[in-house]
Amino acid sequence: MLDIGFDIAPINHEFDDEIQHRIDNKTKPLGALGELEFLAKQIARVLGKDKPQILNPKLLVFAADHGIAAAGVSIAPSEVTTQMVMNFINGGAAINVFCRQVGFELEVIDCGILQPLEGVAGIIDQRLGAGTAPIHRQAAMTLGAVKQGMEMARARIEHHHQLGCNLIALGEMGIGNTTSAAAIMATIMEMDSVDCVGRGTGIDAATLKRKQMLVEQAMHVHESELTDPFNILACLGGFEIVQMTGAMLAAAERGMLVVVDGFIATAAAMVAVKINPNVRGYMIFGHQSDERGHCLMMEHLHARPLLKLDMRLGEGTGAALALPMIQAAAGFYNEMASFSDAGIEI
Repeated sequence: MLDIGFDIAPINHEFDDEIQHRIDNKTKPLGALGELEFLAKQIARVLGKDKPQILNPKLLVFAADHGIAAAGVSIAPSEVTTQMVMNFINGGAAINVFCRQVGFELEVIDCGILQPLEGVAGIIDQRLGAGTAPIHRQAAMTLGAVKQGMEMARARIEHHHQLGCNLIALGEMGIGNTTSAAAIMATIMEMDSVDCVGRGTGIDAATLKRKQMLVEQAMHVHESELTDPFNILACLGGFEIVQMTGAMLAAAERGMLVVVDGFIATAAAMVAVKINPNVRGYMIFGHQSDERGHCLMMEHLHARPLLKLDMRLGEGTGAALALPMIQAAAGFYNEMASFSDAGIEI
């Protein structure tokens, strides 16, 4: 196992009764704000019970290419990863629109797309290579690359933490990454690949069957090596999945909230929890994807998604759309009058 330690404090439950009492005594019937009440309790646990504030929220999109894409597991070729990254930089993608709308500052990180975008302003260079190796034939990357990716992600989170950010949301871009995420899911949950592999961006039945076969092949090739979460990443992961995993762990280490997007980000979350289970308490799940298997991932992590909109775009779009709900939960907790404040007797 790699020597990468993340010192994550367990979530403090000492003040749970006090937090719940504060929520229950707002001017509303008990439980009337539903999921927002559970969310407010989590926010107060992580950011402090007195007046938790969401400060300088950032959404990081991690981009990388996958060698298995050449085997025909997607409707698009790998070149589309780079084209979409440029779309992010130019402000024209769905994630740009949503971030502008809800007030997220967006950052795009090149973890290893095929062609480096030299001289392009607005992209963070954290390249681990020009795409991973095809996982159905060999390991996606070395353990050294996993360690380097974790360290890069930790440094990036530290940068934002020093600037006063206490909420990080995570998205991704990478043709072929649902294949990698499905293989990770099947391995961690010990499931048949058929139940984990979905249609991604909308592949046809023949391509779906090939994708399922390739995931099964990848798991068979690496069967003896899938002994710990770092080896799972090295054998089956993507450069962006490695760095998302590291970012989640590093953010929790710094006491920050972590907003998880869809299927690929949740695969990273599953690996992060295997590395350090304490990270789970810092995670907010933005939405439940329409991708096959995501609901099973959520059940595995005992997660309650804030939104279910049948989306399967990635990019962090579900995490972005969740921000107003997170802010609303903090807002009612901090600002809504209690019965005694309002002079209401019940």
